[in-house]
Amino acid sequence: MRLEFTRTYREPIEEVWSAITEPDRTARWFGTWTGDPRSGSVELVMTEDEGATPQTVTILECAVPTSLVVDLPSPDGIWRLSVSLRADDGVTTLVFVHRMAEPYDATGIGPGWHYYLDRMEAVVAETDVPDQFDDYFPPLSDAYGLPG
Repeated sequence: MRLEFTRTYREPIEEVWSAITEPDRTARWFGTWTGDPRSGSVELVMTEDEGATPQTVTILECAVPTSLVVDLPSPDGIWRLSVSLRADDGVTTLVFVHRMAEPYDATGIGPGWHYYLDRMEAVVAETDVPDQFDDYFPPLSDAYGLPG
């Protein structure tokens, strides 16, 4: 199952790409990472897990500035995440995909990505970054449930 988000930005593709890949900008919306991405992996601590042990994120594909595919460890197993960027007429379109394994339960994951992508949007736009996850979970959980 794919959990997919599409966002558009009025900023150049390079600006959006840097929000995803530059450590100081990524730290403002997602988490801190260290290491050399050219090695094929980095160490990440997500914003909401501050103080936790870093996790190894495996970089499977990176095509600057249009695509990034990584495997991120989670308590539920490995999460395959991909980001694709496309620029057209001054608008950058981001497509974020989280490939979910069975059992499919996006009621917690969906609001989480909604929250993080809103935070990224604020970093790209250089506005205040949302910091209240309670505004997203549980209020958005039902929107990510399986059709009944």
